[in-house]
Amino acid sequence: MQTGPNTYKATMVAQMFSFVPNELSIPVGSTVHFELTSPDVVHGLFIPNTNVNIMVIPGHITEFTYTFHSKGDYLILCHEYCGAGHHLMMGRLLVQ
Repeated sequence: MQTGPNTYKATMVAQMFSFVPNELSIPVGSTVHFELTSPDVVHGLFIPNTNVNIMVIPGHITEFTYTFHSKGDYLILCHEYCGAGHHLMMGRLLVQ
């Protein structure tokens, strides 16, 4: 959701074994304020080649802000083992 010029809020849920939503799209140069929670177990949200590395704890809202200066198709990964389907838990952030 756009909250201002080049500013977005990504409200997400990390749950076995997916991110909701699992695809986001923003313009290059945008600042994203991530807000995450989990209804089940500890998860992580990691975006390689950035410093986005978030622990998502059940029952809490975790916040992190990052500006995406480069265009790309960024992979969103869970970096905390969360069960048998952990390897399937991923999403996508498209910066255009």
